[in-house]
Amino acid sequence: MKKAKTMLAMLLVMCMTVSLLVGFSASADYGELSYADGTVLRMATGYNSAKTGLFFDAETAGAGITLADGKTYNSGDLKPTWVEVQNVLGVVFENKYQGNAASAEFDYWKEQLKEVDMLSGTAAKLSEYGESGSIVNIAEYLDQMPNFKAYLEANPIVRLSITGNVDTGAIYFSPYFDGVNDIERMPLMRVDWVSKLLDGEGAFAADACNALAPAAYEPYMPTEGSVDVDVVTLDGTAVETISKNYDAAGNIVAVMNDALAAGTVDGVAAVNMLRDYIDAAYDGYYGTERSNLFVGQNAAWDADELVALLRCVVANPQTLNGTDKVQGLFTREDNNNQRRVDMFRFAGHLFGIRGLESRQDYLYVGTDGMLHDARSEAETYVALDRMHDMAVEGLISTAFVNKEEESTKTYLENDLGFMHYDYNQTQTIYNETVLDKAAGEKYMAVMVPVARWYDGTDDNGVYMRFTESWRSVKTDGWGISVPGVDGNPDKLNAALALIDFAYSPEGMILMSYGPDAFIKTNDDGSYVTFSFNGTEMPEIADVTREELWAKANGNYTNYARFYLGSTLSFAKSQAFEFQCTTDAGREGAGHISTAIGLGTIKHPELAITENPWYTSIPTVLPTTKADNDLLNTYTDLTNQFSQQKGDDKVNVLVDVIASGLTFEGFSSPEEAAGTVADTWSDIAYLDVKEWAWEDLQDYYASLG
Repeated sequence: MKKAKTMLAMLLVMCMTVSLLVGFSASADYGELSYADGTVLRMATGYNSAKTGLFFDAETAGAGITLADGKTYNSGDLKPTWVEVQNVLGVVFENKYQGNAASAEFDYWKEQLKEVDMLSGTAAKLSEYGESGSIVNIAEYLDQMPNFKAYLEANPIVRLSITGNVDTGAIYFSPYFDGVNDIERMPLMRVDWVSKLLDGEGAFAADACNALAPAAYEPYMPTEGSVDVDVVTLDGTAVETISKNYDAAGNIVAVMNDALAAGTVDGVAAVNMLRDYIDAAYDGYYGTERSNLFVGQNAAWDADELVALLRCVVANPQTLNGTDKVQGLFTREDNNNQRRVDMFRFAGHLFGIRGLESRQDYLYVGTDGMLHDARSEAETYVALDRMHDMAVEGLISTAFVNKEEESTKTYLENDLGFMHYDYNQTQTIYNETVLDKAAGEKYMAVMVPVARWYDGTDDNGVYMRFTESWRSVKTDGWGISVPGVDGNPDKLNAALALIDFAYSPEGMILMSYGPDAFIKTNDDGSYVTFSFNGTEMPEIADVTREELWAKANGNYTNYARFYLGSTLSFAKSQAFEFQCTTDAGREGAGHISTAIGLGTIKHPELAITENPWYTSIPTVLPTTKADNDLLNTYTDLTNQFSQQKGDDKVNVLVDVIASGLTFEGFSSPEEAAGTVADTWSDIAYLDVKEWAWEDLQDYYASLG
């Protein structure tokens, strides 16, 4: 008989240094789940295509592919990660995966569950079929799964996100994280452009520039007094407090607006206004490297300062790209609704609005402990109206406003775009593929903005950095088929052991990094580590980095899924991805990582926090089938606030930014919020979600 237990002592020693990743001390036990050596598990599991399964597909493997571990793999062979899992657990994996995304894969098997032992599915479908008795209730076996149990105890929001029934505490799937307890999206800028405009002695001068558009945007930050902000020091070693002194400098937007009201302001004059403002407002703190206000480790920029910078950017294309036009803010694919929604996500960060980058719909937990929905709050539409003012001034790309056929690649490739809000690794790869590094061109993540957030600690709000873009449980996972394992305790225990191993310290490293051959080691066999968000994590091997570029053009996720077989499910650490970014990508993300580690960027927690405002909304709430049927009748909420890809998809929040409140027939933010709340049934929707949230909290309290 095989018992799931520690077999990689070296990994375990290392993992004592990375216990913060999983929220508990390293364990030397995978449980007491006994099963026969060589137990076969029929796996209908993968990510979303034939390329992203446990086994190599014909296209990826070709006539045979040799990887950095020195081994050659053919079509139908297990990928390296799963060879290691098979060896550790003493099981045999059989491929049943049809190569679909989770929902479609489950639909393929739902009438023939006897043919598979584990399968991919959405949380909703796995829970629905679990309630009918077709998917194993993993919660019944938690005492035999010490690693998984400890992980859930350390991360209560994870436990609550996967609870399918609050009466029984049933769990019908293992959670999947595309990164966990880490920032997801970041602001990105052409930092070389910021330096060209703001740095140096004396006044800025240019042979040619454009005039600023008439002012539409009004100040968001104060126009008098001062605001203290905690920043990381420029060298990244400590935290210090600096002040925005509006009495000394005025508000830069107000200064520019007054000048525009008096006459024409050109790009050169605008840059010098911003330079003078930075010198006065920060009392010379940034010296001649004023660009650090925006791009440095010690950055402290806010929405108003960004608007001033964007005005300078769009008015000085001759200096920046040698043409007469440049775009300010843009989205990755300005004609793709799935990417256009990133604009209102960024608006939330600029103006302190919760719910615009929620883990579930547009929900967040308020200071009162109850659920709130950003769609029916007037403050949301005030922020979006501010974004529309930016669009009116030409600070948001014309392609976004008009949904033209343009893309991020076009902007960066042709020096047309300045800034967007997106994933760091996938976007900074353009530093290697389209930007001219020899000429100093650089696209990099920059610090999260300072905004006024109403977290309940001060009635007037708190000026701080906060990101709602925080990774948590995804809505897909792997379940165990009751008909598949019925009458075969070996299969059941092996499947449970697989889940438990995936949440052990060494299992979490394997599921993110792949086997040891792809990780850098010291002479004694221990891992070489680096600090990531304040935690020591393994470094990838040099050959892995080389292979990543050779086989996947630097795309970490594709490399891991296509070739290693890691990051297909369970908990993916972003530490691997961080190392696979370009130098510019690591620099910007490193600034943010340091700020997170030192506490100057706050974020939701995967726990029931003392201040509920900081509690991350569960990715899934335990609504009943009757609840879901009722929610499905609220078609306006579904149709008017889509975040899906497709030319036919509509999102009102995007439309307000592009076209204004009147485009939707709203005369004010209050009317917009009221229409959503009453006419479009958001109040009714929120009631259903709130009941489920209260049930979930009661269940959590019952756990003691």
